[in-house]
Amino acid sequence: MERLLLGVVAVGLAIALVVLARLVWQAGQARAQQRAAFFDDCATLLTNPRTGASSAGFPRLGGTWRGHAVDLQAVSDTLTFRKLPALWVLLTLPDPLPVRATLNLMIRPTGVEPFSRFHLLPDQISPPPGFPADCAIRTDDPDGLLPDAVLRPHLTLFDDERIKELVISPKGLRFTFLAEEADRGRYLIFRDAEVGQMPLAADRIAPLLDRLTALRADIIAATSKDTA
Repeated sequence: MERLLLGVVAVGLAIALVVLARLVWQAGQARAQQRAAFFDDCATLLTNPRTGASSAGFPRLGGTWRGHAVDLQAVSDTLTFRKLPALWVLLTLPDPLPVRATLNLMIRPTGVEPFSRFHLLPDQISPPPGFPADCAIRTDDPDGLLPDAVLRPHLTLFDDERIKELVISPKGLRFTFLAEEADRGRYLIFRDAEVGQMPLAADRIAPLLDRLTALRADIIAATSKDTA
């Protein structure tokens, strides 16, 4: 009788493990599908949208917007000392620019931003008057930077606390912004760091594309005057 009971318990445990494994697999599949759809709404903004692979299961979206090449990339940040796990989006216009230096303006840098090469740039410079008080600026060529007057009209971008970074380089332009943070309650209680379950809305991206293309136009106009 005791042996029979042990057998029944063993079978019950085996069935429970199979069911648990099935539930874990289904949850993983659902999570992968949610992440794969993260840029689906944004793709409606672009001509000839194309999706590729990026980090942590998130897609990478490319295409054309008003004649400009566009690249969208999502980077998850689950470092333990962060207040909450976060999902950052890198919005890039990868068309080359007629500038000599790379400029990286970062709001409140911590030193471990997983989405940026900010700390690899060799020179840190003091922010000019009128720049955000909590920003830091690094470059690879302090003598080759654009005049402050070119950037100053665009700094209202950083009135939005979600905007984290601006990069201007010979390779193009980039904004980095905070798309989402993990749910505080679920993270504190269950350590659930899941982000990116809902697609990023196109109306979050469209205004930033406007700002990037306006900045690009001003940079080209300023450099054209210098070479005229």
